[in-house]
Amino acid sequence: MPVSLKKGQKVSLTKDNPGLKNVVVGLGWDINVFDTGGEFDLDAAAFMLGENGKVTKSEDFVFYGNLVHPSQSVQHMGDNRTGAGEGDDEQIKIDLTKVPAEISKIAFTATIYEAEARRQNFGQVANAFIRIYNEETGEELLRYDLGEDFSIETAVVFGELYKNGAEWKFNAIGSGYQGGLAALCGSFGVDVE
Repeated sequence: MPVSLKKGQKVSLTKDNPGLKNVVVGLGWDINVFDTGGEFDLDAAAFMLGENGKVTKSEDFVFYGNLVHPSQSVQHMGDNRTGAGEGDDEQIKIDLTKVPAEISKIAFTATIYEAEARRQNFGQVANAFIRIYNEETGEELLRYDLGEDFSIETAVVFGELYKNGAEWKFNAIGSGYQGGLAALCGSFGVDVE
């Protein structure tokens, strides 16, 4: 039975799942079709962060333009440009055993592509969630439904995996940012051109 999280809640992934190695982080959403006539393209990303909450190098930002981390520990499964259909819209695979020692947390985010130009925000996105499941068994380990009403934000940090000693834990964050991907990159120390 997966753990259903609320904002700010933390849960251990590995304590009840000893030997857990490969997980898939799935992010999903639905678009409120009545708010805009335009297409929405949401993009999931993973920021691999050091103790200071910043990336250690630009390759620590894994997204549609950099699908695989050099360590092979994090792999983005590709861009879904519509968000149509049930289930996960975008997925990121994590091999917990390959995450470099200097990485203490992995933040999972979603941004709206060209949000300002298209006058779109997360207030027009419904049923947003993040879930983590065991890649080997398919068992869903946890799920966090954002359920918040973001009216002006164009980027959201869904949650983060973090190391606590030998354990991997998950923190349901659910915080929004204005300024889209550039704001997130600035917050996590990624240089954007």
